Amino acid sequence: MLPATFKLCAGISYRHMRNMTGLRKNAMVAIHHELYKLAGPGPSNWISQVHRRNSLLSSQIKEEGYNEEEMSYLKQGEDALQKAIRILSEQDGWTTETVAANGDKVLSKVLPHVGKVFKLEVMLEQHPDDLYKELVGNMEQMGEWNPNVKEVKILQKIGQDTMITHEVSAETPGNVVGPRDFVSVRCAKRRGSTCFLAGMSTQHPKMPEQRGVVRAENGPTCIVMKPCAEDPNKTKFTWLLSIDLKGWIPKTIINKVLAQTQVDFASHLRKRMANNVSQACKK
Repeated sequence: MLPATFKLCAGISYRHMRNMTGLRKNAMVAIHHELYKLAGPGPSNWISQVHRRNSLLSSQIKEEGYNEEEMSYLKQGEDALQKAIRILSEQDGWTTETVAANGDKVLSKVLPHVGKVFKLEVMLEQHPDDLYKELVGNMEQMGEWNPNVKEVKILQKIGQDTMITHEVSAETPGNVVGPRDFVSVRCAKRRGSTCFLAGMSTQHPKMPEQRGVVRAENGPTCIVMKPCAEDPNKTKFTWLLSIDLKGWIPKTIINKVLAQTQVDFASHLRKRMANNVSQACKK
């Protein structure tokens, strides 16, 4: 079903097909079906919500109010989400890169036409809603708590689910990998109690390539936050990372840097969430 869904979604990239409302609707329904399978069944499954609220689909499908450029960004976000779902749904072929003392794990695999991708799997003490609020609602504050990120800026928002961002990464210790910047389209969706944040590289007129900074590329990337089966107040956190840092950097160094970046991210996120709780208690 996933390959067929991907082809269906890819079809609407052609202009003459993008105007076919029925095809576009079928593509969106297919994406929602795959999200449901990845999120898993449960009393809060979001399919029933879609049936009760047709506006959820119509708000994504209708072109009224969106120009051609905005429609292009919407489709890029949907493509990133669909590609990420396809990768994460394939359980075979993953190799362990590193396992931290606390159980945080980074896996990797090499995919045709994509290259090497990394997958972080951790368990976090917070509910997915709290993590979603931090990572999506407070996205521009990431540079305050993640030392691997200098800045995140939202360049444009399109509808409720899609945004274009500019991110600047910090150099690694010893400047083994210098600063990089990214322009990304991000697609954020919540389905029942499971949250998704997918993205991929794009271009935006407000942020051409900057002199002195290497413009890297990413995608598909995706963070999936799902309540833990044993304790729904905790989160099974998965982060798929696919990135091309550009420049003349040996692959062995890139692999080590990316795996460590994911482990570090989990550590910094835990500290951020713990600090949020501490600040809330003081109020």
